[in-house]
Amino acid sequence: MSVALDAPLDTTFDYLWLAPSPDDPVPEPGQLVLVPFGRRKVVGMVVGTKKDSEIEPNKLRGVIQVRSQLPALNQQWLALCRFAAEYYQRPLGEIALPCLPKGMRTESTVALDRALKKLTSSHPAREVADRAPAPQLNPEQQQAVASIISAVGYQAHLLFGVTGSGKTEVYLHATELLLQREREAGYPAQVLILVPEINLTPQLEASVKARFPTLQVVSLHSQLAEGERLRHWLSAHIGKADIVLGTRLAVLASLPHLKMIIIDEEHDTSYKQQEGLRYSARDLAVWRAHQQQIPVVLGSATPSAESWLHGASGRYQRLRLTQRAAANAQLPTVRLIDTEIDKASDGFSKPMLDALRARLERGEQSLLFLNRRGYAPVMQCEACGWISNCRRCTAFMVLHKPERRLRCHHCSLELRIPSACPTCGNVDVQPLGRGTQRVEEYLQQAFPGARVLRIDADSTRRKGSAQAAFEAVHRGDVDILLGTQMVAKGHDFQRLTLVGVINPDTALFSQDYRAGERLFAQLMQVAGRAGRAALTHSDATRSEVLIQTRYPSHPLYRALLAHDYPGFADAMLAERQAAHLPPYSFQALLRAESKSLALALSFLTQARELMPHPGISMNDPVPMTVTKVAGIERAQLLLESSSRAQLQSFLKPWMQALRAIKTRVGWTLEVDPIDI
Repeated sequence: MSVALDAPLDTTFDYLWLAPSPDDPVPEPGQLVLVPFGRRKVVGMVVGTKKDSEIEPNKLRGVIQVRSQLPALNQQWLALCRFAAEYYQRPLGEIALPCLPKGMRTESTVALDRALKKLTSSHPAREVADRAPAPQLNPEQQQAVASIISAVGYQAHLLFGVTGSGKTEVYLHATELLLQREREAGYPAQVLILVPEINLTPQLEASVKARFPTLQVVSLHSQLAEGERLRHWLSAHIGKADIVLGTRLAVLASLPHLKMIIIDEEHDTSYKQQEGLRYSARDLAVWRAHQQQIPVVLGSATPSAESWLHGASGRYQRLRLTQRAAANAQLPTVRLIDTEIDKASDGFSKPMLDALRARLERGEQSLLFLNRRGYAPVMQCEACGWISNCRRCTAFMVLHKPERRLRCHHCSLELRIPSACPTCGNVDVQPLGRGTQRVEEYLQQAFPGARVLRIDADSTRRKGSAQAAFEAVHRGDVDILLGTQMVAKGHDFQRLTLVGVINPDTALFSQDYRAGERLFAQLMQVAGRAGRAALTHSDATRSEVLIQTRYPSHPLYRALLAHDYPGFADAMLAERQAAHLPPYSFQALLRAESKSLALALSFLTQARELMPHPGISMNDPVPMTVTKVAGIERAQLLLESSSRAQLQSFLKPWMQALRAIKTRVGWTLEVDPIDI
């Protein structure tokens, strides 16, 4: 039989199956088996059976154990893994095995048996909570739900709605109607709901469980304890879970009765895995829906360039939500503060401080958005010009004042804050720039009576701390919320009437052609946190968004003032088409790592010249933007083509040729890269 293993070899492995008794069936594709591999015993997955093998039977090693207590993974799931392996140019075993919980991949079956027993044993009926009332949908929401439910077979729906337009209610109503319809027809049904970040999962999970108290709802994300993740995965696999909520890893969960997929905030880059298998959960979800001929819903207030193009071409059905769902709730007014006129002191202009003060006096909440954590991005000595570079990376060490540390956000190196300049001995070493910690310190001094809460990756390191922080905001225990992109999306703050954006201009001049798209999405999302409920104030005090900028005439900000995403997106696509950039072209990126930059560049030059590449444009090998990380030098080679099929046809033989090169250079290939 052919067995896929989690090994960096683009092949399957033949093993001999000797049945303990004549009545034992031959393991079928999708079953897990324990096999010898070298000196180890590893878990693999049967992907085929062979009556004849090129290897003589007496030279084949035998299967040690079949995990027969676990139902085999079905052919649709195996097809999904095969597609991912072929498209992202990875061995099948590196796709199929790592996406399983650890308890299924260990030599011991104790954890697996315990989890299965707990799931399949009978339990007394639990007390069912009262069902949360379903809000009345407005006509636009009703039309969106009807379109989703009426789809026959595969249909991709792009649910484009302004922030606060009630996309979640569309998801929940569509889920309820679909599950009800399938079960009335006598069919089991499951729905998969994807969210971009872990900190959004508890809020949505609570809403789903409140709406469907009689259904089995499970979550799948990386912060679950291993035992809990195993039970949730198995619950989905054996069909007990009706609704599965999860981050990108959930797209590869086994769901034998899957009838609909929902992708919330589909534009979010968190759906792209940035380590190991660099897959796009959004793209795999759309492929999975097409494979299984079921509807898929992609929701966003700022759709990705790819999805917007598909909506314009008719490949996706575009569903519009143009008004906020809450009665009398209005989109916030966006104002630009020209910092060339209203000079900022300690990062704040006078209009921004006045607006914060006004909200404090009215007992309303404010949110300040600064997408830079730490106290300051760098420390410097004005006497000699020394700056706090990381000795292991081509990056600055960020000042974290509360911990009294300099920390590299790339390699995690930490050093004590120097008492004097390491180069000239000057004791007046100063922070340069502002991060969330420094802004928090200033706010506490400027508004001593205000309750200020900072939410970023540093303040929410402990398990459950992010959820506790957001609950404090929802309870009204916070006056000013300060945060990074963690606070920008998905949260429904009922008493928040002011959003202030500090220092967004750096993204306007990035070398990354996607920087503008990401900035617009961030600003639209964070702006959408304001005015989600109708507070009883006059128009003069309606919710507003204040953006401090030195470039108020920039087209991106002008589109933002009008909440005009379609205008921004159409202009962006026109620029991309003129420059032959995605989504009008398709890319792959070969990265090389070595202790020597020259060696990495030499490998990429060799790779570039390996074979003819008609129809494929290969750029020159160049160092990566952050060239050195943890002492390792990094370079890259970008491939482009106007045809996805042509690029894929080239990559397979090229990868085989690359694997044949004997080199000390580490390398990886990423298809459809988002960071170049």
